[in-house]
Amino acid sequence: MTLVLGIDSSTQSTKALLVDADDGTVVAKRTAPHPPGTEVDPAAWLRAVDTATEGLLEQASAVAVAGQQHGMVALDETGAPVRDALLWNDTRSASAARDLIAEMGGPQACADAIGSVLVASFTSTKLRWLCDHEPDRAARVRSVLLPHDFVSRHLSAPGTEPFTDRGDASGTGYFATAGSWRHDLLEQALGHDAVLPRVVAPGTFAAETSGGALVAGGTGDNMGAALGMALAPGDVLVSIGTSGVASTVSATAVADGTGTVTGFADASGGFLPMVTTMNAAGILDLQARWLGVDHDGLAALALESAPGAGGVTLLPYYGGERTPNRPDAVGTWTGLTPATTRADLARAAYEGLLCSLAEAVDRLVAATGQPPRRLLVVGGATRSEAVRALAPAVLGTAVTLPPPGEYVALGAARQAAWALAGTAEPPQWPAPGTTVLEAEPTPHVREAYADLRDRTTPWTD
Repeated sequence: MTLVLGIDSSTQSTKALLVDADDGTVVAKRTAPHPPGTEVDPAAWLRAVDTATEGLLEQASAVAVAGQQHGMVALDETGAPVRDALLWNDTRSASAARDLIAEMGGPQACADAIGSVLVASFTSTKLRWLCDHEPDRAARVRSVLLPHDFVSRHLSAPGTEPFTDRGDASGTGYFATAGSWRHDLLEQALGHDAVLPRVVAPGTFAAETSGGALVAGGTGDNMGAALGMALAPGDVLVSIGTSGVASTVSATAVADGTGTVTGFADASGGFLPMVTTMNAAGILDLQARWLGVDHDGLAALALESAPGAGGVTLLPYYGGERTPNRPDAVGTWTGLTPATTRADLARAAYEGLLCSLAEAVDRLVAATGQPPRRLLVVGGATRSEAVRALAPAVLGTAVTLPPPGEYVALGAARQAAWALAGTAEPPQWPAPGTTVLEAEPTPHVREAYADLRDRTTPWTD
């Protein structure tokens, strides 16, 4: 049996899967936590990956890393970070994003250049923030990596030059839609040029570990999930994790000047148009804490309430929001009365989450002109009975639920197996069985959510 190792270096943890390269069967898995916060010492990821891969890396013939997108790992001339990494969900660079968009000629010009309109998540905006607020540190920057680049280099033999892939590179803000670095945009953001990792072609390897295993180029976490799910044209994937993501694969690039759809590249030579929300599973975490219940208790409460939550509506932009682009927004509740119950409050949290995701799907479909053939929903929150019951009702269509799995890490393993095989396409592993969920649509829930969204727009514009 030939084994490959797929690693998901996410916001919250490192997950490692040891996988049979022939059929994708997971034979072992391990995890290690990451520290909380929106700025993190990147050395913590290296300690986590060492812990998670101990005893597994030695068994693998190839390895690949799929990591959280956008994070700024700025290194000095010795290769040491000049500061803690700023993660994708750190919104301090919102004004920097606006400045860079204006300097590039406006939103559509920005989208034409890099496939997306900049928001605070993108690496270039964080570099501009660094230049503006910590100029001494900015002046020391000699190279810039993404989180997955930093971990991949750590796993490679000493002396290996940094490398990346077009998928994760497309989320930096200084990578052209055509597929090459834009050093002019990097210099515009940072104030001077810097060394960037070489971009590895899909299906090839970039390095070797000290033990001789091949190291594939790696990719971003969303691109890894698309590989792990073996997404095909017409599939829309909704992921409910720290962030909410709606994505689809496409043979053509998207350049959406409204900024709603990010026109990322994927890990296999095509594109991965995507709509992202900053608030997702954390909405349920917060609500469970407020109501003093665990997640099963929250789900049970929510299912006691009726569609519409007794008139209670939640706009769940607790940490600011990316879609719509409201980095300074906060959560907003409306419809609270003396008759409001704990069950209504629980249900409103689920409905707010799902309405946010439904809007993401609608915007993705509108931008691509590609109606969904299947709507797949993944992520830890899908274990909730309330999510399963309410998702098809709020989304207004049947929902396909794959079995629980670490699809980002599985996608990284599939990339590693692809590099090992040297074939033109990724290996075709057997598809897992799925469950189709259906429910009567509840359009009035979406209408109440849209009304609150529109009424609050002037509060943060």
